[in-house]
Amino acid sequence: MIAIITGDIINSQKNDSELWLPKLKNLLGSWSATPENWEVYRGDEFQVKCCVDEVFRKCLVIKSLIRTFENLDVRLAIGIGNEVFLSEKITESNGSAYVNSGRLLNDIKAEGKTLAIKTENDKVNRDLNILFKWASIDFDNWTVATAEIIHRLLTNSELTQDELAKDFNITQSSVSQRVKRSNYDLIHETDLYFRKKITEL
Repeated sequence: MIAIITGDIINSQKNDSELWLPKLKNLLGSWSATPENWEVYRGDEFQVKCCVDEVFRKCLVIKSLIRTFENLDVRLAIGIGNEVFLSEKITESNGSAYVNSGRLLNDIKAEGKTLAIKTENDKVNRDLNILFKWASIDFDNWTVATAEIIHRLLTNSELTQDELAKDFNITQSSVSQRVKRSNYDLIHETDLYFRKKITEL
C-alpha cells in the first residue's frame, strides 16, 4: 500500500513561477528522486509518492511552503491504495493509489476544497475528510508569517524558539506568539491521529 499526492497550485498564473517552482522542486527532491517518485508537469501540477503514514505531514510541508508566497495556495488530493504498474516516471505508473488521487483532485476542484483523501475504506474516508474540512479552515487562512513558522518547524522540529528568532530576525516572544497563533501543537496532534487512523486500512 502506497500514498500518492496529486496537487495543483492555485493562482499560479498570477505569480512568477521562477520564485516558487524551484523551492517546490527542491523540497520534493529532498524526499526522493524524480521522475520515478515525483514530477511537476503542466507547469503547476505535481505528483508525489510516499509512505502512507507520512503523507499527511508531507501535505502540510507542501502547503506551508506554498503559503509562504503571497496569494498562492495549493490543492492536495491524497490517494491510498496499491501500485500495479511501476514505470520509470510516476505519471506513467498505475494502481488504485494513483487512480484515487487523480480522480479526487478533479472532485475537490469542483467542490472548492483544498485537501481530501480517498482510500479503499469508506469509513476511514468519511472520518478523515471531516477532519480535513475542519483543519482546512485553518490551513487555508495561514498568513505568510504563519506559514513560514510552520514550514520551518515541520522541516526541522529540533529548532528552538531562539534559533527561529535569529532566522526570522524577530524577538523570541514574537516567535512564541506566531507558534501559538499557528496552532502548531494541534497540527502535531492531528498528524498523530492521522497516523493512528490510517492503520485501520
